[in-house]
Amino acid sequence: MVKVGRWEYVRRCNARAVICIITVTKDDELIFIEQFRPPVNRNVIEMPAGLVGDIPGEEEEDLEKAARRELWEETGYEAEQFENLGEYATSAGMCDETVTLFLARDCFQTGAGGGDESESIIIHTILRHEAVSWLEHQKKMGQLIDARVLTGLWLLEQHFPPAIP
Repeated sequence: MVKVGRWEYVRRCNARAVICIITVTKDDELIFIEQFRPPVNRNVIEMPAGLVGDIPGEEEEDLEKAARRELWEETGYEAEQFENLGEYATSAGMCDETVTLFLARDCFQTGAGGGDESESIIIHTILRHEAVSWLEHQKKMGQLIDARVLTGLWLLEQHFPPAIP
């Protein structure tokens, strides 16, 4: 906890940055992950994401390198194209954390994914044109959707609109 005047906020002490990856396969599918999050005591639908600089000896890890690592660890996918879409505040009233969003395109599977030994990740591969309705269905079923998913979908439309048939 950090205090500046009367303002109190949280600062992450085990990493220097956070990355999140908007993942689009060669077949125009989006990759979402689902995992249990103790702070909200339930599973959350998210985009692949992770910490940067949290591995001993890799404290100065490059953001893109970390994003590629997390993408493969969590989903088993690699990307032919990677683009940095910028840094965004996650909860500016409560913490100093920001997230850098990446667009990973032309992704292909080379591993099983599922996360490291501390994670139990479920991978969802959804056709891009069905993603919004799939997410709405998940929400109606009681799933919590990470707000970065919505930001990611909006950025995807701005930077890589779907092909017009």
